[in-house]
Amino acid sequence: MARIAVIGAGTGAMAAAARLAVAGHRVTVYERSATYGGSLGRYARDGFVFDTGPGLLHLPAVYRDLFVKTGKEPLEQCVTLTQVDPASRHLFADGTAVSLPNASRAGVVGALDQALGAGAGARWGDFLDRAGTAWDRSRRPLLEEPLREDREVLARDPYPSVRVRRLLRSPRQAGTVAEIGAWELADPRLAALLDGYALSYGLDPRRAPAAAALLPYMEETFGSWYVAGGMRALADAVYERCLARKVEFVFGADVVRVTEKDGRAAGIELADGRSVEAAHVVLGVQPAPGLLPVREAAPAGQREAPVPGRFVVMLSLSGAREPGTVHRTVVHAGDPAAEQEAVFGGRTAERPTVTVLRPDDPATRPDEEHEAVTLVVTAAPQGPVDWTDPVLRARFTDSVVDRAAEAVPGLRERILHTEVRTPAETSADTGAEGGSVPAPALAGAAGGYLHTGNRTPLPGLYLAGGWSHPGGGLAHAGMSGALVAGLVVEGDGFRGSQ
Repeated sequence: MARIAVIGAGTGAMAAAARLAVAGHRVTVYERSATYGGSLGRYARDGFVFDTGPGLLHLPAVYRDLFVKTGKEPLEQCVTLTQVDPASRHLFADGTAVSLPNASRAGVVGALDQALGAGAGARWGDFLDRAGTAWDRSRRPLLEEPLREDREVLARDPYPSVRVRRLLRSPRQAGTVAEIGAWELADPRLAALLDGYALSYGLDPRRAPAAAALLPYMEETFGSWYVAGGMRALADAVYERCLARKVEFVFGADVVRVTEKDGRAAGIELADGRSVEAAHVVLGVQPAPGLLPVREAAPAGQREAPVPGRFVVMLSLSGAREPGTVHRTVVHAGDPAAEQEAVFGGRTAERPTVTVLRPDDPATRPDEEHEAVTLVVTAAPQGPVDWTDPVLRARFTDSVVDRAAEAVPGLRERILHTEVRTPAETSADTGAEGGSVPAPALAGAAGGYLHTGNRTPLPGLYLAGGWSHPGGGLAHAGMSGALVAGLVVEGDGFRGSQ
């Protein structure tokens, strides 16, 4: 039985901790803040409750597997999961609207045909078929296995782009998300739909490889799920599972250095001067300068542009939630190119894409005559934009609320209280540089969208969470925890789940 120190109490780190504890190790988690959960935060006021991070769960099988492997009670016995249906409603710049059913390919095709015209559904369905091929080709090496030293298999884009003949030009094949939209989907609204998936994960559609087609495929195939009480309840459940497996937590513990002895990780040093010995160290946060004695350089593609964060507006509203209200509505930008140029150029977008979350959950509101609504925008990180500027915050909040009013009737007249969370707050709370939120790893682009591997050059030091393989997002973070636990328990021979 080895002593293991885990740095950070995000979901990926806790997933690793629970699995390692079940394997018989003594695991202690050191968290710089006063609580667990990482991005799965919660804000409450006057009976209104809001998620400050992800609003929905995709690929719940990742957490089902975690709970099966770490105890007798399955995930559904610890939280209440419900599929949101429709999965999403989309408002496009030309005034067109469409609601897409949850996990129903035929339903999505039919809805798109009815809303956008005959043939639109078939084009989207054919695209998802190609995305499914990309999923089959890359799922195991990209998501279920430790990142290989030889990354050639993931350097190639697994998406089977169609050769499209363009007027007076040679046939071309899409290599980016934007090119799929322009050349294969051939409808600006379908292109906006695809761009919206990429943008919501913090990816630039103009540069993200075609392999990003995995993201809408994953959502539309495996569904979108909500956790009753808010997504924070998932963090609560993972934390309770860790406690049940005798994982210890030390909050307010700022780790400043991973110590090294005889060429391997030997423990951690805290800001208060204390030193803790450990046979293995799991780093579950973005490494700060000076934290690691040896640091593997991030792939080049991860540093070409500022990694965006999230601008979140939480609205306490008077008035009941209207019957038939959709849980998630995406109000698409009128000028997607201008928005992308702003977000990935370190500026604020004038009319951004806004995701409106309106859960039908009594636990989020004081009574049935009120409603808690959350607005989420992908935005440039703190640094290029000064999100501490009160004038800028207020102006951008007004812009976001104006856009959301297209989806919520009488929105401004219903507002009782507004709380804003910017990348500046994310940075302060989580330590992530600029409040950036890591995107999922993608194959293609010569490996430029991969993340640092879970195994590091320093023996005994492992990386978990969104800043390591296989990248950001709740599902991916949970996968990273499983990979780290497998590497610690089985050693370098571990090849992933079978």
